[in-house]
Amino acid sequence: MNLNQIQNVYFIGIGGIGMSALARYFKFIGKQVSGYDKTPSMLTNELIESGIDIHFEDDINLIPKDYYVENTLVIYTPAVPKTHSEWNYFIERHYEVKKRAEVLGIISRDTFCFAVAGTHGKTTTSSILGHILFQSGADVTAFIGGIVENYNSNLIGSGKTVTVVEADEFDRSFLHLRPDIACVTSMDADHLDIYGTSDAIQASFREFASKVEDKNNLFITKELPLEGVQCAVNEDAVFKAFNVRIEDGAYVFDVQTPSEIMKDLRFGLPGRHNLMNGLMAIAMAKTFGTPTDSIAKAIASFNGIRRRFSYQIKSENLVYIDDYAHHPTEINAVHQAVRELYPGRKVLAIFQPHLFSRTRDFVDGFAESLSQFDEVFLMDIYPARELPMEGVTSEWLLGKMTNTNKKIVAKEDLLGEIKASDAPIIVTIGAGDLGEMVPSIKKVLNENI
Repeated sequence: MNLNQIQNVYFIGIGGIGMSALARYFKFIGKQVSGYDKTPSMLTNELIESGIDIHFEDDINLIPKDYYVENTLVIYTPAVPKTHSEWNYFIERHYEVKKRAEVLGIISRDTFCFAVAGTHGKTTTSSILGHILFQSGADVTAFIGGIVENYNSNLIGSGKTVTVVEADEFDRSFLHLRPDIACVTSMDADHLDIYGTSDAIQASFREFASKVEDKNNLFITKELPLEGVQCAVNEDAVFKAFNVRIEDGAYVFDVQTPSEIMKDLRFGLPGRHNLMNGLMAIAMAKTFGTPTDSIAKAIASFNGIRRRFSYQIKSENLVYIDDYAHHPTEINAVHQAVRELYPGRKVLAIFQPHLFSRTRDFVDGFAESLSQFDEVFLMDIYPARELPMEGVTSEWLLGKMTNTNKKIVAKEDLLGEIKASDAPIIVTIGAGDLGEMVPSIKKVLNENI
C-alpha cells in the first residue's frame, strides 16, 4: 500500500493512546482524518480541538461522506469487536482496512526504525529515546503510547528518515515491524487471553528478536533468554549503569559503554525500573551515533510521561502520584519507587484492576503486590473490551490480600473516602478510567492541604 495515494484516514477506536498518535501524525502530514470511539475522553477532546471530526456512536450514517471514496485508509484497534457495524461496512466494501500495528509497519518500513518491546517499560523507554533523538537533531518521528510531558503529545517530531515505535506484544502486533535497532525490556507473562501460556509469549518475543539481523543492535536485560547486547544496573554488562546515587530528588549515575564511560548523568524519573528504561534508551542512542553530550542534556531534561509515576501534588505534607500500572510487576515497581523516595511514611494505594482476564490470571500476584501498601482502596474491575467472568471480582482479589487496612470503594464514593484519609502519600494505580478522575481527586486533595 502506498500512503502517498491515500487522501483520507478513518480510525475505528481513535481515542486509544496508540491510535491517537497515528491520527495526529496523519493530520500533520496533510491527510483528512476522522474517526469513531466508544466514549469521549481527554484524548478525544484534544483531537477534536485539533480539528479532527469524531463521533461516539457505531453508526455508518455518521461516517463523513468524503470517506466513502476509494483512497480512504481505515485503521482499527484489535479491541474493536467483529460485530462493529462501521468495521463491517468497510470490510464488506473492500476498503484498505488495517490494524494500527500494520500501519506502523508501513510507515516505518522505509525509515531507520527503532522498536521498543517488552511487557513493561515500552512507553517510558521509547519516550526517552524519542526525546534524545529529537533533541540531538535527528530527523525523527516517535510514536508513543503515552503523553510525553515535554511535548504534551504522544507524537514527538515530524521527521521522515528515522522512526521510534513501541513494539506491542498484544495480538502479536510487533511482528509487523522490521526494526534496525530494537530492545526488549521484559518478557513477563501478560495477555494470556491472547497467548494462552507464558511459553507462547516468550516464543513470540523470540520471533520479534529474530527480526533484528545484527544482534549488536538488539538490547536486552541480563535475565532474558535472548541473544543480544546486555544492559544492567550495578551488574557487569556491555552497557552498565553504576555509581548510582540520589541528589536533589534525581538519580545521578555513570554509564559504561563499549567505548567510554559517560559520567554524572542526571535523570529525574524515580524508581530503579526507570533507571533501566533510561539505560536502554541511552544504549540504543549511543549505538546509533548520538553524541554523548546530546544524550546527557536530553536525559537531564526529560520530564516523564503522563500517568507514569506522575506527580499531581508534591508538598511537604501531601504527595499525590498517578500511575498507569496494571500488572503485578509494575505495581511492585511503583511501590519500590515510593518507598525509596518516602521511607517510613504511610502510603495509600487506590487500585482499579484492568480486565477480568488479567485479574483472573494474576490474582495472586496482584494480591502480593498490593499487600505491600499500608492502606488500599480497591475499585471494581475495569472491563475494557471484556464481559464479566463468573467469580472474578474485586472482592475475590481483596480476600487474597494480607494487609489489614483494605476495602472495596465504589467509584461514586471514592472522592469522599480520599477526603477522609489521613495518608500523606496517595497513589492512584490502573489503566482504566480511573485516570479520568485524577483532576477531581487532585481538586479534593488540594482543598485538604
